[in-house]
Amino acid sequence: MNIAIVGAGLAGLTAAFELRNSGHTVDVYEGNDRIGGKLYTVAFDGGPTDMGAEAFIARRPEAKQLVEELGLQDSLVSPSGMRSLLYVDGETRAMPTGGMMGIPSTSETVAHLVSEETARRIDTEAQREGFEWTIGGDMSVGALVRERYGDDVVDNIVSSLLGGVYSCTADDLGVRATVPQLAAEFDRLAADGPVHLSTAVANLEAARKKAMAAAGASKPSKPAPIFASFREGYQELYEALAEQSGANIYVDAFIPSISREGEGFRLKGGEDTVYDRVLLATPAPTTALLLRDIAPEASEALRSVELANSAVVGLRFATDEGLPENSGVLVSTDAKDVHAKAFTLSSRKWPHLAERGGALVRASFGRYGDNVALTASEDDLVDWALDDLQTITGFDGRAAGVEEIFVQRWLGGLPRYDATHLATVAKVQDALAGVDGVGVTGAWVAGVGVPAVIGNARQAAKDLL
Repeated sequence: MNIAIVGAGLAGLTAAFELRNSGHTVDVYEGNDRIGGKLYTVAFDGGPTDMGAEAFIARRPEAKQLVEELGLQDSLVSPSGMRSLLYVDGETRAMPTGGMMGIPSTSETVAHLVSEETARRIDTEAQREGFEWTIGGDMSVGALVRERYGDDVVDNIVSSLLGGVYSCTADDLGVRATVPQLAAEFDRLAADGPVHLSTAVANLEAARKKAMAAAGASKPSKPAPIFASFREGYQELYEALAEQSGANIYVDAFIPSISREGEGFRLKGGEDTVYDRVLLATPAPTTALLLRDIAPEASEALRSVELANSAVVGLRFATDEGLPENSGVLVSTDAKDVHAKAFTLSSRKWPHLAERGGALVRASFGRYGDNVALTASEDDLVDWALDDLQTITGFDGRAAGVEEIFVQRWLGGLPRYDATHLATVAKVQDALAGVDGVGVTGAWVAGVGVPAVIGNARQAAKDLL
């Protein structure tokens, strides 16, 4: 068979790798001039530096297995373990521990970030009437936490944590779409009686503590690292996938449409080939366009998915003197004096980057509905990064000596995983079930995170055969 994969990001390359021993011809088309998609390692003079995703959850088996198959185990590195900070009301404060994505079970860990009134609301939430929850359904994280706990929990904590992952505020994200363990606990509680947020979070905390104890991970002497990355950046992963897949990979190969030809498919802009199978590993809006002629029902359902724009400014300084001993800072969504949503103090977070000397910092901008990544000039983004870094941490980057700058805009970087997202994905997949030879994969299908995308892409490749 002839198989076409559109998109040479992590999903497309992983699918191609999965098909390496299938005995079929695999062509991968990428509209940009490089492979990797949202994984992007830039050649700084100081060494390779990631300007997209920078880490993955080490314990997830999907990533672990793929790394081993690619022979990249020796390239893995772990973070330093330094703590992150929150920037709230004009000052940096300790990141709360426990909870679920910043949602606490009691006020004990967040009292320094919320008002006394909010602290009381958190601690008495279980005494109030439970909230309505539909088993199997979803609702806005922000709306739920605002109603049960208060605005400052959302604006100061939850949106900051979720925004660093999803480029959206908590109000634009669904519970089941982004914190599925919490939704599952709501389902369990709803089956037996009233549903309370604090009870659900407390139950999950207890289960997590029990699991860690059973695994021996509760011993403080040598805790297993939660995250991992690659010494030379994510380029090690996406270049290994491309090379070992054995696929024909075409860059600068924009595919504007796909049409039926007999029992197969023809890609406009592609090779003069009729393909037996097509896998779309493209962002949701692009996928909707490509499905328009071959799967119109799926295309129509997918058009509702919207994307968030963001930008990353990478800065390398001659010295790290005065840079806080923390891994990063997340900014509250209602901060009035800064533009950035987060800073990663990369040379503090990653020991292998610290070995290069000086300091490496990444500033992140933009959330869903915020067009700063589209409208701001590069000069403005760099100035904001330097100004905000000094405002938040006290580190004067200009005085430290700016040696390198890189600005990366991620236009349509991530989908908005709102309360309707999973239902939309289900509609698309149901519609495609009646279309032979067409599959979809990517972060909009799998959810955010490298392991999730890897797992979904491998399964999507298997389902094609």
